[in-house]
Amino acid sequence: MSGCPFSGSPGHTPDGGAPEPAAAAGPPAAGGSANRGLSRRWLLSLAGAGGAGAVAGLAAGFLGHDAVAAAAPPQAAEDIIAFHGDRQAGIVTPAQDRLHIAAFDVVTEDRAELIRLLKDWTAAAAAMTAGRGTGSSGAVDGPYDAPPEDTGETLDLGAGKLTLTFGFGPGLFEKDGKARFGLDGRRPDALIDLPHFPGDDLQPGRTGGDIVVQACADDPQVAVHAIRNLARIGFGQTRVRWSQLGFGRTSSTSRSQTTPRNLFGFKDGTSNLKAEEAALLDEHVWAGPGTRPGEAWMAGGTYLVARRIRMHIEIWDRTSLREQEGLIGRTKGSGAPLSGGEEFTTPNFDITGSGGEPLIPLDAHVRLAHSSRNDGVKMLRRGYNYTDGSDGLGHLDAGLFFIAFVTDPRTHYVPMQLAMAKEDTLALEYLKHTGSGLFAVPPGTAAGGFIGEGLFT
Repeated sequence: MSGCPFSGSPGHTPDGGAPEPAAAAGPPAAGGSANRGLSRRWLLSLAGAGGAGAVAGLAAGFLGHDAVAAAAPPQAAEDIIAFHGDRQAGIVTPAQDRLHIAAFDVVTEDRAELIRLLKDWTAAAAAMTAGRGTGSSGAVDGPYDAPPEDTGETLDLGAGKLTLTFGFGPGLFEKDGKARFGLDGRRPDALIDLPHFPGDDLQPGRTGGDIVVQACADDPQVAVHAIRNLARIGFGQTRVRWSQLGFGRTSSTSRSQTTPRNLFGFKDGTSNLKAEEAALLDEHVWAGPGTRPGEAWMAGGTYLVARRIRMHIEIWDRTSLREQEGLIGRTKGSGAPLSGGEEFTTPNFDITGSGGEPLIPLDAHVRLAHSSRNDGVKMLRRGYNYTDGSDGLGHLDAGLFFIAFVTDPRTHYVPMQLAMAKEDTLALEYLKHTGSGLFAVPPGTAAGGFIGEGLFT
């Protein structure tokens, strides 16, 4: 996913303006013919002398490349989810079945380079979500002796309902106590540093990041291709901090979808917010303009909470069905609450059994996570199952990659997670949080604009 010799996409100057003119002295022809394109050896020698950015700039002038997507065969309309819009896709979009999410650290300290990167990523995202390759020549139509502008593994695949959702972490705004990129005063108050919750076993290589990109698609190769090519474009300005593949969505974001199951075998996200609940989304998901002028760019955006939660699969598999259902608070088959009814019946936490004990135990996950126990707050979940092989003891490294979108993590995530970390027996004995991140997801991008444009104006 990294290792492209080009810095950004050709065709932009550092301030995002028109391409620079070609160098007066052109590059040597490859194979004795100028129409064969740039010599790979010449490009690499230039990279050593002037950096990958110089290669991109001169290659752009010589080849006439820009950040527009290469032409591709028409895509089925039902496979395409528009990238541009008032809000970013991949939030209330009906959850696709596959995930590839990655967090990047921004290694440049140049504001103009960061803006250029976001513009290049915007062009690439618009192309890939439409089922096209990145760059003007894609994977096979460029100079024969230069690296292709697209990796090509989706040449024969459709758009796959790909969505790309971008968010900014605290590290983009400040580093070592100093503001970055001229963004002093622009970090939203809600973009906090998440506290260390009881039981956390966070790994630095799976936590944090300056920019997150969530790629969701119905085809895993489409999602991987998207992150891979964004990493290539960002070479020299960013590096991948962590990434995660996910399969099998663990929540429904639309009433048209059935409730899926997690790796514990239980239906997951039954009470999740749905795209059709506009009033609830306005209350619990979409962010307002904040209380300071520097926060206004987030109006219409949201906050993404990411948690990598490893499940102790082998211990769970040796637990009785009675105990499993008591820990969750629902039946394993239908997903109905233990207080009775069907899957979508509201749990009744006051009903007791013949011995006077609550039918839904006091430490049940459903009880502790329910909005009635958390000041009425709700969230839009968009999680996925994951499996990353086995550890050194032969235990399956598998679990839930939790993703939630909330209007303010201070009110809609932290209090609930603190309560569950202290009281939820499921979390205490069967789960381990190994990765974490919080990101400000700006509103959508208009045609001709770029990701997070409001942050820089």
